[in-house]
Amino acid sequence: MLWERLGEAARVTVLSAAPGSGKTVLLRSWISAAGLAEYAAWVPAGRDEGDPQRLWLAMLDALRQTAPGSGLVRPLTAAPDLDGWAIMARLLTDLAPLRDQLWLVLDDLHELDSDQARRQLELLVMRAPAELRFVMATRHDVRLGLHRLRLEGELTEIRADDLRFTVAEARALFQAAGVELPGPTLALLMDRTEGWAAGLRLAALSLAGHPDPDRFAEEFSGSERTVAEYLLAEVLDRQSEQVRRLLLRTSVLERVNGELADLLTGSSGGERVLQDLEEANAFVVSLHVARSWFRYHHLFADLLHRELRRTEPGEVAALHELAAGWFAGHGLPVEAIRHAQAAQDWDRAARLLADHWAALKLGGRTATVHALLAGFPAAASFADAELAAVAAADELAQGSLLAAERYLDVAERGQASVPLSRRRQAQVLLGVVRLLFHGRSGDQRARAEQAQRLLAAAEAPAAAQPMKEASDGGTGRLAWGGEELRTLALLEIGNAQTWTGRFEAAECHLDQAVALARRIRWPYLEFMGLAYQAEMELSRRLPRAAELSRQAIDLAERHGWTADLFAGFAALTLGSALSWQGRLDEADTWVQRAERAFRAEADPASALGGHYVRGQLELGCGGAAGAIALALMALVRPTSRSAPRWRDGVVMSVVPVIIRP
Repeated sequence: MLWERLGEAARVTVLSAAPGSGKTVLLRSWISAAGLAEYAAWVPAGRDEGDPQRLWLAMLDALRQTAPGSGLVRPLTAAPDLDGWAIMARLLTDLAPLRDQLWLVLDDLHELDSDQARRQLELLVMRAPAELRFVMATRHDVRLGLHRLRLEGELTEIRADDLRFTVAEARALFQAAGVELPGPTLALLMDRTEGWAAGLRLAALSLAGHPDPDRFAEEFSGSERTVAEYLLAEVLDRQSEQVRRLLLRTSVLERVNGELADLLTGSSGGERVLQDLEEANAFVVSLHVARSWFRYHHLFADLLHRELRRTEPGEVAALHELAAGWFAGHGLPVEAIRHAQAAQDWDRAARLLADHWAALKLGGRTATVHALLAGFPAAASFADAELAAVAAADELAQGSLLAAERYLDVAERGQASVPLSRRRQAQVLLGVVRLLFHGRSGDQRARAEQAQRLLAAAEAPAAAQPMKEASDGGTGRLAWGGEELRTLALLEIGNAQTWTGRFEAAECHLDQAVALARRIRWPYLEFMGLAYQAEMELSRRLPRAAELSRQAIDLAERHGWTADLFAGFAALTLGSALSWQGRLDEADTWVQRAERAFRAEADPASALGGHYVRGQLELGCGGAAGAIALALMALVRPTSRSAPRWRDGVVMSVVPVIIRP
């Protein structure tokens, strides 16, 4: 608790945080609660205290009003020839006999703009008796040589992170204002305000008597009148014209560095400006220790964007275009695509997404692709062959084989409209998505044939270059490389061979694929390969199947792929292996995890596998009737037109095992 930290603080305490963070409120409530009213001298170091004489006279008056200082600090009257150094020396003499602890609270210390006054205050801090405790509240660190006190253990620092409200504190604040909020609504406001005290307080005032708190929370932003007025007055209007221009023009970015700031402003020195703003607690947040990337507080970003639209509405699209080019050129395709979409440059956004889909797919970023596709107009994917292929892959991931097939048809018909310079890549993209489609639909023969065609394409001289960045009209194109394509083809050939019972050939292809994935350092391809190897071993060596499944799951957990379909495959294989080994309770945990990852429409094979393994568990627990029902469910579950032949054969081979006496 902050009161406890203040009570146990070292000789000097610094509270440094943005305006509205609750520094003054915290100090006043702590002084009152701790019973220190007669032992604390409060000095507002406002702009009027730029004159050292005025500051020192205010400090003497405040100290004289305390119980310990009333009998020690001599009165002094303002005079033209009074010198701050002499006043400071006299104060040190007066306080030398101090025996009781006395707190000198300097509020708004950032307003002290006199170098001479700061040097005098620094000397007072260094020479004052131990019983005089200093508490300094400031919006940014003031140069007072406090680094020496930090090394000596005589400095306590309370910063923005310490002053952010917790959920419990925010709830208490709203309750005090007569506002009761459900958990999700409160969480939304906490996310928008980032725990900023003033933001929460303004929200509480606005919510009092509001007819629709949920809607208010959803719409609450830096553009809300009371928040905007506060941030304008306390932050934006205090900046120079150069800094204000940088803040407004970079507000189109989710994160900014010095090079981007210079590009969008047409000037230089952006990194230094951003670092100064962060040091000043001006709602600019450093994203890592190197302090080269920054973001703006959510509410401040809202305000800046509103002001940009108000003052330079014609520049917004151009700024997004500049940002798109910069991110594309620096190998950051997701941000490049988002800025191209914000500029409504749909052609550029589509090219970028098609070019980088391979890297996103092999990076396990299926959800990112889905979100990027949602940023296009509804008809865009039907008007562009490459974007249609990406949309087909997304529909497969989301669980719609029929929609995927429609998009594949669009992509196939549109190949002739693709520029010659991009046609080979578009054909490879279409081929990869066709391969995924055959795998999801369960047509193992078509899957193996398509994989062989891609393998041949990967081994052709034109595809022998690694996946790398290349120039394509400023898009920073990323094309399929031979080794990545070869790895994927080997994986799909091997898994198709597993499903058709050609285990020795499958083992050879999968071993090659996993070794190649590790060599080229594509962990997602390795993850796929481990899941496929585990499936293959399930009918041969149960301990090995379990081991490979755990390796795949471990890789998924390290990279955040636990919701991925292949994580479901690995969990299901592990559950099956454990079930056959009689470890039913442990198996059930993994089968449940797999079931959460599967949609029958997205992958009939996985759905069938889920029913089969669940039937194993039912059988192991003595529920033969339930086991039969689960197995037979697969016979009547609708799938694609290519699936019934292999599906029915597998299920009919399972049922006799379950019902055997």
